[in-house]
Amino acid sequence: MTRFRDMIVLDRDGVVNEDSDAFIKHPDEWRAIPRSLEAIARLKQAGFYVALATNQSGIRRGYYDRATFYAMQQKLQRLLRAQASGASVDWVGFSPYLGEDASPARKPGVGMLQAIELATGRALAGRAFVGDSLGDIQAAQRFGMRPILVRTGKGERTLKTGDPALTSVPVYADLFEAVDALLAEPES
Repeated sequence: MTRFRDMIVLDRDGVVNEDSDAFIKHPDEWRAIPRSLEAIARLKQAGFYVALATNQSGIRRGYYDRATFYAMQQKLQRLLRAQASGASVDWVGFSPYLGEDASPARKPGVGMLQAIELATGRALAGRAFVGDSLGDIQAAQRFGMRPILVRTGKGERTLKTGDPALTSVPVYADLFEAVDALLAEPES
């Protein structure tokens, strides 16, 4: 298997931070999942470009606005910098749309992944995408990426669906364990 150490895509809610069926609507509600910031710091230390691709339908639903979403992202960046020098998320893509809007930007659509390629000038095929939902897995598969499922967030619920898309998708307890596995892979 080809090893791509230089880029990774992460879902946000349920992978990096705690998720809620009632939505994360304010920076004060945004709480990192234990060890997720350390995992991102380790990725950065290993030379990865870290991108987020996150559905944020709470914006369209009127639960919070874009400025609030950006404030949550600033909190993430601030906490990462406090975790380790040079730790950060390099690119953030979000889709404020609902499923019924049929936007290609909303996962399982691949619009955010296309935007990452355009922004970086690098292909994502073969690179890891860590998510907690079936939409994350499907988007990764549709784009030729390596989907990885974590049990945090909606991960357990996703596993219980038994969806065929999950066949042969590696599953880890959390982002930290997924990063452990990725960093242990030999470079090729």
